[in-house]
Amino acid sequence: MSAEKSGRPKVHPLLRFVLEAGPLAVFFYCNTKFGLFTATGVFMVATVVALAVDWTLERRLPIMPLVSGGFVLVFGGLTLILQDELFIKMKPTIVNSLFAIALFGGLAFGRALLKPMFGAAFQLTEAGWRVLTVRWASFFVVLAVLNEVVWRNFSTDTWVDFKVFGIMPITILFTLAQMPLILKHQLPEEQAEEQAAE
Repeated sequence: MSAEKSGRPKVHPLLRFVLEAGPLAVFFYCNTKFGLFTATGVFMVATVVALAVDWTLERRLPIMPLVSGGFVLVFGGLTLILQDELFIKMKPTIVNSLFAIALFGGLAFGRALLKPMFGAAFQLTEAGWRVLTVRWASFFVVLAVLNEVVWRNFSTDTWVDFKVFGIMPITILFTLAQMPLILKHQLPEEQAEEQAAE
């Protein structure tokens, strides 16, 4: 069901990008100027602001930003309270691993969990949802491994650079690479409308 059909306003894609990338950009800037601990605190505040704007505009919170935001607050809080940067560095590993486990776990029980999350954006065949779910779950595993490699082997500044300028472009490229699959498995308009009505 689309945002219009559900009575919710649809957020412009550019604004959606700002809401998701904005806190990371603030994190990068503050780390450069004031160090990781200050950047972590500001990152937490920016994350809450982004979620609040999301709620104000749509009267709902997207699952992935909500889960990720919750972990930012928990691990960011631990980082500041214990003055240990380990926690904020491990956060992407844990979040991406949890997403991968959830998606693979859903498939093990015969459910493509991407469908309820992205079903408003496009309507796919069941086979399409399964393949897309496998790809995204595998991608989350790759992100978790990359985060571990970078934070364990490079400086904090390098890790922040990678988090801001590495993960985002990689994710955008991966998303664009899924378009042929999405187009291949896109349901005909009549079937899509029936599925949305269900």
